[in-house]
Amino acid sequence: MVLEALQYTFFQNALAAAFLVSIASGIIGTYIVVKRMSLVSGSIAHTVFGGLGLSYYLGTNPLLGATFFSLIAAAFVTLIRKYARNRMDALLSALWSVGMAIGLIFIFITEGYATDLFTFLFGNILLVNSFDLALILALDIIVVAATFVFYNVFMAIAFDEESAEVRNVPVTLAYLILFSLIALTIVMVIKVVGIILMIALLTMPAATAQMFNKTVKSIMFWAFILTLIVTVGGLFASFALDFPTGPIIILFAAGIYLGGMFLSKIKKQ
Repeated sequence: MVLEALQYTFFQNALAAAFLVSIASGIIGTYIVVKRMSLVSGSIAHTVFGGLGLSYYLGTNPLLGATFFSLIAAAFVTLIRKYARNRMDALLSALWSVGMAIGLIFIFITEGYATDLFTFLFGNILLVNSFDLALILALDIIVVAATFVFYNVFMAIAFDEESAEVRNVPVTLAYLILFSLIALTIVMVIKVVGIILMIALLTMPAATAQMFNKTVKSIMFWAFILTLIVTVGGLFASFALDFPTGPIIILFAAGIYLGGMFLSKIKKQ
């Protein structure tokens, strides 16, 4: 039954999406874990819901509105970090709530029933179409290219921000670029596991890879491999069991993370 699924176009699209999303998730997830930016990522992710609501209201592709709102959220987070760092937790929570509220208002004033709302919240990789794949590929290229160009700058702000400022590294601009890359990666992940479960897919594979690797590049590589394993494995398992894909993928990721913790403790003994 599972092998028969490969004959269907929607399943082929899902596999392609899993591969493309794993690339960006492995890279950006590493920065999120190393720099401990889960709250920032969660805030941007929930703000994206405003873009989804706007797209639903305008009748456009949801990922376009999500991309627009995610980049706006990245800019706001950069400003919050620069000018109100001592109130960052509260302001990020406010941004999180406002984004969700805007999305709900747009959905409320739109005629008809928001049938795709559940998909955006919890994801369904089986619904990825050719346009979604093209957009995800474009976002992937941006993430990979920007990471290659600004790798040393990102390393500087990740491990020694004060020293970077002394050396006249444009720290605020670097954070704006990094937050924007996080935002674009979030847009990609929405189709896989949705807004609610997104942060788990971005962090658990990278956190697992960090247990066994010391360099950022090796963490990125293994985070990509682990993300690919959990997304493809979860995809096949959900198809065979007729379960929703997003939760199964996250359970796979959680299982690998717990297994990694167990093995790391044995290794230390």
